[in-house]
Amino acid sequence: MDERLQFVARRLAGEPMAELCREVGISRKTGYKIFDRYQECGVQGLTDRSRGPYRYVYKLPFQVENYILNIKREHTSWGARKIRERLMRRFSGIKIPAKSTIHAVLDRYGLVERRARQRRRAQGTALSLGKNPNELWCTDYKGEFLLGNRQYCYPLTVTDHASIENTTILITGANRGIAPGTRRRSTQTRSTESLCRHSRPMATL
Repeated sequence: MDERLQFVARRLAGEPMAELCREVGISRKTGYKIFDRYQECGVQGLTDRSRGPYRYVYKLPFQVENYILNIKREHTSWGARKIRERLMRRFSGIKIPAKSTIHAVLDRYGLVERRARQRRRAQGTALSLGKNPNELWCTDYKGEFLLGNRQYCYPLTVTDHASIENTTILITGANRGIAPGTRRRSTQTRSTESLCRHSRPMATL
């Protein structure tokens, strides 16, 4: 405020507005604004003003907001939808607030019960252990290794769970970056050959 008062005093002393604003480091628009406030309100016009709005366009009337709170306290299980229906019957001459606005009023006064979210955990299907041969086959990729012909081999093991009989399916590719689709087709082909030799299992893991 002291700087603004000095600014006004120098302006009243006859200093040009442009030079005065340039020296202080403000625009001429701001300079005229400060000077006009002084002329309208005196020294009080040089104090800092609130940056909040002068009025709230969407602020509910006090009677409506108080009625919402009273209904909620009387019917604790009611939500915004039911309260809005009651408002429509009670106040016919005003614009009824939306459900979201009513919910915001209830939340502001701590009348909304927040429920903890329950995360759904995925539950897998329980697997039955194979007791007899060909009931359950277990398959597993064992990584990769380079062959002597500079091709990579991707060993896929197929084990019968009951008899522990092991069948290894070797899948080779032209290079390390073998396409997943090509590897999948090779796996299907070799698996079909294995099924032809050992018959089809009841389940595969």
